[in-house]
Amino acid sequence: MDDFPDLSGKTILQVAPELSAGGVERTVLEVTEAIIAAGGRALLASKGGRLEDEFAALGGELFRMDAKSKNPLTLKMNEGKLKSLIAREGVSLVHARSRAPAWSAYWAAKAAGVPFVTTYHGAYSGTSGLKRRYNSVMAKGDLVIANSNWIAAHVHDVHGIAAEKIVTIPRGVDLDVFDPARVAPARIEAVRGRWGIAGDSRLTLFLPGRLTEWKGQLVAIEALGLMSVDELKKLVLVLAGDPQGRAGYVTRLEDAILAHRLGGTVLLAEHERDMPAACLAADIVMTPSIRPEAFGRVAAEASAMGRPVIVADHGGGRETVIEGETGARVEPGSPAALAGAIRALLDVGPSARAGMGKAGQAHVRAHFSKRGLQAATLNVYKRLLE
Repeated sequence: MDDFPDLSGKTILQVAPELSAGGVERTVLEVTEAIIAAGGRALLASKGGRLEDEFAALGGELFRMDAKSKNPLTLKMNEGKLKSLIAREGVSLVHARSRAPAWSAYWAAKAAGVPFVTTYHGAYSGTSGLKRRYNSVMAKGDLVIANSNWIAAHVHDVHGIAAEKIVTIPRGVDLDVFDPARVAPARIEAVRGRWGIAGDSRLTLFLPGRLTEWKGQLVAIEALGLMSVDELKKLVLVLAGDPQGRAGYVTRLEDAILAHRLGGTVLLAEHERDMPAACLAADIVMTPSIRPEAFGRVAAEASAMGRPVIVADHGGGRETVIEGETGARVEPGSPAALAGAIRALLDVGPSARAGMGKAGQAHVRAHFSKRGLQAATLNVYKRLLE
């Protein structure tokens, strides 16, 4: 791996709440892969989850602890567990990826005298003194990784840390996985079958993401509610995501679909694991998040698959989507703006949409590759280890 520094003899401990689905978890796997490829040893302190087998297959070693809990007593217990782990396994560097376990990791790393790195994965909410202090641990790294330029500016403004302590490393797309040429037609048909639209000729809108209000599913439903009957005949919207226990929100989505008479036009689907095929099963991918996305991996992945993308015009979406070239950026939280963007992409026709998709592919390949994220992260480690 010519672009990876040599980590032979080094043991890197990542700390994350769990190994389920999400950007933090996916980045844990990508960095684990890189550490092993660079000759290092990759450990993870976490509660575990559905991605454990994939993590193990990469060569990672899981040390289980309740890394999701915010209970102060649990944080202190986790500090002790991490101190023991660092000493027993000869950990060279600790990399924390979420606030609650980051406090335990910070105390343990400082006690052991090993470098401590954080990745600031999101613009954490809360402005009270207590909340700001809780969030501040993510700015306590010897170096702080920001996953977009927007997050880097946020970290500097909120925490006042020196710019030289912040390293911007955009989240990466695995261009071997997100390659249209590598997706067999049967996979695409399987996705459309799971969605219940096999053989459906309508233009397919796809909004993936966990079912929570800030991801913008209600905005999307309301946007379609503003469209004419003739327009709706040409469209189907698939909302695919895990409710993660939010049964009340699922009910709100179902009620909104009924209220706008969108039965058969807006479909609720389960979390989709085959995202490359899912992007190709759709014509347009949308991420109309109400709150800013720190980076917006879905938009980058969809662009890599050659699909035009509609994003909310804030946060990392401003970096992943080029307005009018690779898709559209719309006013956050505005059903009217989203409806206008859908209409525009519907009206320009398949040839123009394909051109946007090709432009998006070029943009992602140049700026947002997994390989780039891996090399840049390992170079942060090397810098501190030296």
